[in-house]
Amino acid sequence: MLDVNKIMSADILDIIFDGRNKEYGAYELRKSYTKRLTLALAGMAAILALVFIGYFVANTIAANSKKEAMVVKDVQLEEIKQEEKKNEPPPPPPPPKQEPPKVEMAKFTPPKIVKDEEVKEEEKPPEQEKLEDTKIGTVNQEGVKDEGIVAPVDNGKGVVEAPKKEEEDWDKTFTKVEIESDYPGGQGAWIRYLTKTLVYPQDAQDNEIQGTVVVQFIVDKEGNVSDVEAISGPNELRAEAVRVIKKSGKWTAAVQNGRQVKSYKKQPITFRLEAQ
Repeated sequence: MLDVNKIMSADILDIIFDGRNKEYGAYELRKSYTKRLTLALAGMAAILALVFIGYFVANTIAANSKKEAMVVKDVQLEEIKQEEKKNEPPPPPPPPKQEPPKVEMAKFTPPKIVKDEEVKEEEKPPEQEKLEDTKIGTVNQEGVKDEGIVAPVDNGKGVVEAPKKEEEDWDKTFTKVEIESDYPGGQGAWIRYLTKTLVYPQDAQDNEIQGTVVVQFIVDKEGNVSDVEAISGPNELRAEAVRVIKKSGKWTAAVQNGRQVKSYKKQPITFRLEAQ
């Protein structure tokens, strides 16, 4: 037991271990803790210092080695002689413009019934054989034969007529026209009709099938629809697209050269599922 008078000056460790077995080891470990901690920190600092010094020395040696290995050579600049430009000859002048060859032309004047002695030589009409490969004009002109010329036709009445142009068959079904057939009222009316009439097939909805069906049909001169068939698009949607076209009534007929004609029409119909 510590004397009461020594308690104030005694170490805290001695007070804790007063009356206990100090030989056990715990007392000695706690008493030397500060000393061991100081030694450990000092040792760690020494190791770090050695590592730093070694790193610095190694870099210095490596740098010196590189300097010794480098050999500086004098660089000599050689004068580069530029090649003298050769005087190139000027480009040749463009070839003279060649005028197209003159086409042989025979003067033709309306025939008149006069006496033979009153007919001048230059006013005599050309012979029919010469007109087959000769261009008809207002003057006589020598030149090359004009191949592919359609000669005037003599109808036997003393009057020469130009060949008649083949007339258009206005009753045929046109595939290309100047103005295509259209739904009456334009795009806005067509969309309103689809919104009111189109029914999305339930099987297609259940299988989430959507897409665009192109329907081909014929619109005649009066706007009647016929020969309706789906030519592309999902098979599950084609029947409904055909039904809508057949039920659409009369259309505005196509126009060709100012005339209403019978023509083919291709109309796309789009089926789209709305996100729930």
